[in-house]
Amino acid sequence: MYLHYLGKLRSLSPKEESLRISAIRVLVVEDYEPCRRFVVSILQQQAELQVIGEVSDGVEAVRKAQELQPDLILLDIGLPMPVLFVSQEHSSDIVRGALATGAKGYVLKTDVGSELLVAVNAVLRGERFLSSSLASRDFSDSKDEHPDHHPDREKVAPLPPHNVAMRHEVAFYPDSAALVDGFARVAEAALKVGNAVIIIATEPHRSGILQKLRADAVDVETAFRQDSLIQLDSFEALSSVMVNNLPDRLRCSEIISDLVARASKSAKGEHARIAICGECSPTLLLEGNVEAAIRLEQLWNENTKDYNVDTLCGYLWSAFPQKESIPIFKNICAQHSAVVGRELGY
Repeated sequence: MYLHYLGKLRSLSPKEESLRISAIRVLVVEDYEPCRRFVVSILQQQAELQVIGEVSDGVEAVRKAQELQPDLILLDIGLPMPVLFVSQEHSSDIVRGALATGAKGYVLKTDVGSELLVAVNAVLRGERFLSSSLASRDFSDSKDEHPDHHPDREKVAPLPPHNVAMRHEVAFYPDSAALVDGFARVAEAALKVGNAVIIIATEPHRSGILQKLRADAVDVETAFRQDSLIQLDSFEALSSVMVNNLPDRLRCSEIISDLVARASKSAKGEHARIAICGECSPTLLLEGNVEAAIRLEQLWNENTKDYNVDTLCGYLWSAFPQKESIPIFKNICAQHSAVVGRELGY
């Protein structure tokens, strides 16, 4: 059980302290009735504590907390409901402690704007979610004298080498700068381990990605010459696959097959893979063509399942401005193998 005091902490005079204690109103949340009754009986032994409610599940707990405004909630953290922490605390020990309670996710308040809805949907699917700002840390159960320092994590790791199901992941970005940074990070990491990269994006985003790659001393010109880096304009790509305002299955198959065949020639290693960063469906969504955006995601799944490719789709949050966008958001998430806070594991 956790004690969760809802009041504000401050220094109180003895008289104020007495008045405060005499007014403590308690809500008990416990799904096992014998245990709940026992806890209530213990609390009732102290006259200053007033049990104002007993509930057995998380949904009712939220409703009762809003209705009764208790000073104290006794909460069984073992309730059969997912828990997502939202906090400004970024200490590894605090995050690890929160996850150790059985929580499914932890979102830093600094990342709420770009990651909260992603986290909520991931947790509801039974997956664990960590803010991208925390992704480089180790929150496993193993003991570590220096949990924040992992030299091996500073090295670029390749995508899973073999026996990996198709990866078609989606990330949501607060603005274009964040999308450019995410795509550039994936491209640089993949190139450094010998994988080929295909980027299908708008011209401003492609220019920004190249600028970042060059700033990080990536030999972009050689990569272009060897076809280990292939760039394609998202609008041009769409114009080649759209028929009657919807993506055509055959045309999609042809362009994907051609791109993968071209990139495969430059991929190195026994288990080489191709990393693809794209925003074709996101472009359609920004244009208001929801049906085409969803259909293109579905066709992408159909046409890449037999290739050694890992795809990251990048959406801007501006495409989901209203509550009415939530069903669209959920549908887009459903077309992907994962909704991530850190792209393709890099």
